Amino acid sequence: MNDYGVLSILPPLITIAVALYSRNVLFALAMGIISGSLILTNFNPFYAILNSVEDQVLKEVSSGSQVQVILIIFVIGGFVKLLEVSGGASAFASKMTSIVTSRAKAQLIVWLSGLGIFFTDSGNSLIVGPLYRSVFDEFKLCRQKLAYILDTTSSPISILIPFIGWGAYITSLIDKSYAEIGLTENSFAVLIKVIPYQFYAFLALATVPILILIGRDYGPMKKAQDDFIEQLDNDKGSNKDSDDENNDTQEKIQQKIESTSNKNDPKITIFLYPLGVMLLLIGGLITWHATHDGLSSTHIRSSLAIAYLSASLTCMEMMRRHQGISYADSLKIFIKGAESLVYISIVLVLAWSLSSVTKDLQTADYIASIISGNVAPMYFPMIVFALGALISLSTGSSYGTFAILMSIAIPVGFELGASMYLTIAAVLSGGLFGDHVSPISDTTVLASVGAECSHLSHVSTQAAYAVVTGAVAFSAFGLAGAFESALVLPIALVVLFITMALLMKFYGSPIKNI
Repeated sequence: MNDYGVLSILPPLITIAVALYSRNVLFALAMGIISGSLILTNFNPFYAILNSVEDQVLKEVSSGSQVQVILIIFVIGGFVKLLEVSGGASAFASKMTSIVTSRAKAQLIVWLSGLGIFFTDSGNSLIVGPLYRSVFDEFKLCRQKLAYILDTTSSPISILIPFIGWGAYITSLIDKSYAEIGLTENSFAVLIKVIPYQFYAFLALATVPILILIGRDYGPMKKAQDDFIEQLDNDKGSNKDSDDENNDTQEKIQQKIESTSNKNDPKITIFLYPLGVMLLLIGGLITWHATHDGLSSTHIRSSLAIAYLSASLTCMEMMRRHQGISYADSLKIFIKGAESLVYISIVLVLAWSLSSVTKDLQTADYIASIISGNVAPMYFPMIVFALGALISLSTGSSYGTFAILMSIAIPVGFELGASMYLTIAAVLSGGLFGDHVSPISDTTVLASVGAECSHLSHVSTQAAYAVVTGAVAFSAFGLAGAFESALVLPIALVVLFITMALLMKFYGSPIKNI
């Protein structure tokens, strides 16, 4: 068996460097695979191409479990598209507007609606955002605050739900990396155990109600809110009919609330029934397998496929019954949703291939031999979190970051003796944090679009809060590295609350009235 030494770390380094420079995850992963194949074939270009295609990419695509994952991702994409087109998801969010009576409730209802639309991070902002623009305008809240709440409840909630597309994607990466180092623990069970250590996701979600409770803003968000109030004040002074316009706005919102208050609105059932079918089948099938022949990765994947296909058929039938949409048209919508996830599937295949390359080169063994005497296992999750944040910030892709870093961090962490659960959580949290503050992230851009505010303004106002959350998450991984306990999460939440309260006390101010 060849000892490639320092050459073994070149493919992941090249992948990361190309990702940071080009901000193109597909190109970066491809370059990592090709560079690894060049090393494996003694730098023979012809054999390197053959190795890349035959021994890496096609070998991974032909794996039965990998094909299953891709098919499930397509099915989930089709289901999400059906809910979006049917108007069910939008109807669910609009129902929430009936209880809005104050600024705090306006912000809280957006947060709750974002949590409810947990099945799509990219569609979350586009579904929820337009519904609450007029509500935020009525209560004199700047659009940057709306964009921040939208962005903070998109990916962070999705990553905590193990049975949606995110979960299928992450478990496939875990499954592959575990297989490379000889670990046999069920990847779905691993993801469940990782959840209490996904510090950034929980902290980001908690930041919104903390800010609502404190009732203050600081930094760029404070300036954006003050500028918004000042603009409204100027408009009021220069327009005699402004009060009438405000009354008209209030009347329009009330009419909107009343128009969505009918509990028998079929669009609500189009959302609730398919979602109920999906959750019931997932819970029932997983429970059945667990109590009979054991819960394997194949059982998890089959449960997801059956549940989402059944939910899709339920949605199609309800769309036919209530909206007159034929099964043929519904199938076209389903296929369009599946097509939207082709990019993610390509990322997955290339990520699996890179993982195969690093295994052949024994990259993890070499890295572990270098840092084993210099980096204590307890500090490894902190390093992984920081690296994940850097990659994701620069590429704007948490998905790509997971693909790049999971295949490296898990084997190295295993060799070092670091906690696998903390290592995986650090990959997820770091990638999520970097994606949250990245100006080129798709979820960041969609939040600006959903709130209809300046993108650069959204990035700057959000960063002031997200960086604080990220710093607390980084510290939490340090504490968890020393004391691997689920109690670290509540401690981190308390630290976050105290930190935000102090920042608001010394640098913030209450939201101005007009």
